[in-house]
Amino acid sequence: ASAERFVSHARSAIAANGRFTVALSGVSTPKAMLARLVDQPIEWARVHVFWGDERCVPPDHADSNYRLACDALLNHVPIPPANVHRLLGEIDPALAARQYEVDLRAVFGSVDWPRFDLIWLGLGTDAHTASLFPGTGAIHEQQRWVIGHFVEKLQAYRLTLTPPVINHAEHVIFLVAGADKAAALQSVLSRAPIDPAQFPAQLVHPVAGSLTWLIDQAAAARLV
Repeated sequence: ASAERFVSHARSAIAANGRFTVALSGVSTPKAMLARLVDQPIEWARVHVFWGDERCVPPDHADSNYRLACDALLNHVPIPPANVHRLLGEIDPALAARQYEVDLRAVFGSVDWPRFDLIWLGLGTDAHTASLFPGTGAIHEQQRWVIGHFVEKLQAYRLTLTPPVINHAEHVIFLVAGADKAAALQSVLSRAPIDPAQFPAQLVHPVAGSLTWLIDQAAAARLV
């Protein structure tokens, strides 16, 4: 289903605007989707690939979101190298964040906020999404497009798109799988009033776009 959504949104955006801008999520959940896209009839020359977040590691590191996407998809399709916009996890996080905003502005132009055609998001067991973690200042950012910040619970730096960038996308899709996500998913979708400081995924409310949740049965086990 996620691969079908990817193809559908890509075709619609290319037909309407001549290009498709997409931000990928990391870790293992989207890997199967990416692999399914290899044989799909997508005009890769018109696709611009970004990432919603990245670990501060070199691009060939096993934990790199960029490497995951390359191994599963990008190394197997005819996408121009200039259309692949990776977060530079191997340099100073603050510098990498500034450089990524420069890259984004080169594609999206002089706008208040970029408008991605599609942003993919995952959900952590602590209800984080992208690299917006509970109790971090990143979840309150309202000025910058990209930030590099230290996540205390991980004892590591992360790079991430900020909440306003996510919420200005045309389409946002959460892809959530596994029984270990059931409690977090229940909290994010059911808890009221919302508490983004504790459940950052509750920050995601597109201002003029669609929000879709693609959830497997195991992750949905606690939903009524």
